[in-house]
Amino acid sequence: MPTEENLPLIKGAHADRIDDDGGKPAKWKIVGPGLVVAATGVGAADMVATLVAGSRYGYALMWAVIVGVILKIILVEGAGRFTLATGKTIFEGWKSLGKWTTWYFGPYIIIWGFVYGATAMSSAAMPLAALMPAVDLKIWAVLMGLAGFAMVWFGRYEIFEKITAVLVGIMFVTVVGLAVIAVPNIPEMFSGLIPMIPEGGLVYTLALAGGVGGTITLAAYGYWLREKGWYTPKWMKVMRIDNSMAYVITGIFVIAMLIVGAEVVRAAGVSLSAGDAGLLDLTTVLNEKYGTVVGTGFLVGFWAASFSSIIGVWNGVSLMFADFWGNMRGKESGHPDTRVGGKYFKFYVLWLTFPPMVLFLLDQPIGLILAYGVLGSLFMPFLAITLLGLLNGKRIPKVWANKLHTNILLGITALLFISLGVQQLFKAISPLVGG
Repeated sequence: MPTEENLPLIKGAHADRIDDDGGKPAKWKIVGPGLVVAATGVGAADMVATLVAGSRYGYALMWAVIVGVILKIILVEGAGRFTLATGKTIFEGWKSLGKWTTWYFGPYIIIWGFVYGATAMSSAAMPLAALMPAVDLKIWAVLMGLAGFAMVWFGRYEIFEKITAVLVGIMFVTVVGLAVIAVPNIPEMFSGLIPMIPEGGLVYTLALAGGVGGTITLAAYGYWLREKGWYTPKWMKVMRIDNSMAYVITGIFVIAMLIVGAEVVRAAGVSLSAGDAGLLDLTTVLNEKYGTVVGTGFLVGFWAASFSSIIGVWNGVSLMFADFWGNMRGKESGHPDTRVGGKYFKFYVLWLTFPPMVLFLLDQPIGLILAYGVLGSLFMPFLAITLLGLLNGKRIPKVWANKLHTNILLGITALLFISLGVQQLFKAISPLVGG
């Protein structure tokens, strides 16, 4: 247990429940953990999904983007509220729900990290390879992994947060600027606020409402609150503002991508490639329509979105793994080994960076990809359902427990992610059944 003598060594351990601000009033600043979690959750794949939806259905799914923003605010607020109200990490909460949560989360975070590491590095490398094709894509991917590794391994949270803010600024200026240049159809945008599902558009509707900006990093929010120095309910109001404003910014970003899809991609009559390569297709269209300055600017925004996901995951998910493994080793959450710079944290940063580089040299192993797809399809339903358990009953002080309307909204969120998860699950196992 912490004492006055060893408190400086474990500053921020949840057992002491002491904020790092010396008792000053809680104040909100635009750059905070919310901006980090929102930026990390929006990657190149989300950008492509939104572009394709805009090119196919115009502004008809604008309402789904708004719903998606609200759902992410609900989920992340729940994770943050649990941490501030109880002083416990999200993994400690999951563990209190039964051993099944550990049996799911343990294999998931190991397999997910291995496959995601390669995916994230490749994604950040693609725009750089397009800008400087003399350097091979694999070399760029390795360099991106090493850059993210160095920033997280040697940097403090404050530095990481500032770098993320710069990347968000680049993303925002390039993508929102492109949407302005594209000249959106304002009347059609307003008509897109009326909920409707276009013919054949159910999958895209669900993806926009639930998929954009939704990853394991949503659950990392509580860990970033702790790194920020926010431990007690004093920060509850600030946390809610922080989270809401960050996802409003994300919503504007996603709407901008929808505008580009509706006004640029659809007008060009092109079909975007699957995955991150679709953004390179868009760059070609932009070069032809607006010139290389705009096309190059978009590639820079593409890189910023991808690289923000690298450093966000390298930091946030490493904290989650460190907490998980520390608990498995009988160490309390907040132990130095589980914090930034601790040995468990460093192990996972290494795991995310170096073993995945082997996948650059090999064909993607089908068994690993299947396991990644199956476990990944279950994570967002897992988060939504477990938050319902954690934010009701004896696991949280009554004053901070869910109200009826919050339970209804979180229940709707859980149902949406279950629907999305089932779709992703079928997609993941279809190779086994000849699909």
